[in-house]
Amino acid sequence: MKSRILSIFREHMKTFVAAILIACTFMPAIVLAQEPAEKKQPAVERPKAKTRKIAHGGCYYPFPVQANDPKEPIAKEFSLDRGGEYLDKLTRQWNKEVGCVTCHTTLSYFTSRPALKKDSNVAVDELRDFMEHRVANWKTDKPLWDAEVLITAVSMAIHDANTTGKLQPQTRTALEKMWSLQRPNGAWNWLKAGTPPFEHDDYYGAVLVAVGVGLAPENYAADIGIKDEVAKLRQYLTKTPPPSLHHAAWLMWAEAKLGGVMTKEMRDQKIKELTKLQRPDGGWSLPSLGGWKGRDGLPIDQAASDGYGTGLAVFALRQAGVPSDNETIRKGVQWLKANQRESGSWFTGSLGTRYRLNFMSHSGTAFAIMAIKACE
Repeated sequence: MKSRILSIFREHMKTFVAAILIACTFMPAIVLAQEPAEKKQPAVERPKAKTRKIAHGGCYYPFPVQANDPKEPIAKEFSLDRGGEYLDKLTRQWNKEVGCVTCHTTLSYFTSRPALKKDSNVAVDELRDFMEHRVANWKTDKPLWDAEVLITAVSMAIHDANTTGKLQPQTRTALEKMWSLQRPNGAWNWLKAGTPPFEHDDYYGAVLVAVGVGLAPENYAADIGIKDEVAKLRQYLTKTPPPSLHHAAWLMWAEAKLGGVMTKEMRDQKIKELTKLQRPDGGWSLPSLGGWKGRDGLPIDQAASDGYGTGLAVFALRQAGVPSDNETIRKGVQWLKANQRESGSWFTGSLGTRYRLNFMSHSGTAFAIMAIKACE
């Protein structure tokens, strides 16, 4: 009897254990089936990579700047702010549609815009971002020319001087690249495209660097690490006579900021030469500063006063120490204030045969602003 009971008990235990095992196997699935489905998290939207126009094949100009029309009417009222707005709009368009650094647009913008003391500016930020991108990628996406390196380094150094007051890492990288390209004679292999006054000869590249190094923050010109390079640059500029009065005007600026590149005797002589070239209306013409003919074919002494010629002359004379109440300076400023165009620009016809869109008006506007501010 006892064995019979024990046998029945064992059979029941087997059934009980089997039931437990089955329950353990299927219970998780039942529980999961009863739980509400987990909500899917929305996909994180990543910022799209910024696309930039890079002029890999050269600086081509797909857009005409309507404001650079010699027939554009004179503005009814003079306005420095409108001049700044013209440069802002132009610079943004240049970055978007051309994608290269130039003397007449990029450098001129960074040298003139801070004079208007605007705290925040989208065009300035975009241009700085473009330059930093170029510098960061020069190893794999090489500069178009040595001139690109020089313009970039100088522009960024001037921008640093007017913003943070300290050389930023990418600026130092650009400056190091610039010095690595310096020739034994102290100059650089500058762009020669037959378009004076900028893309014309090696001297301009050297005097441009001298201005930039002199304007760079943190007393960069005295940095022991570039002592030999700066000495070679000074030696080149003191031993090589400026080939035009235009370049001599830039040398006045370099002497004021860097020093050691122009004797007092030469400076005084160039002041006289610049003063003599002032036209009866109070302005100067770009062709007269280098013995160049404009596209109108007029003799140099008949070329009309323009924004760049007048702005550069007034600005350079001020850098050379000519007082703002001097009659020559006063007449030059009067011409500038009376000849701004409706767009806010100061028209200047480009020289040479390659470019017919008068991009010198960009520099004309920049130097007009700089000249007026230098006389306040």
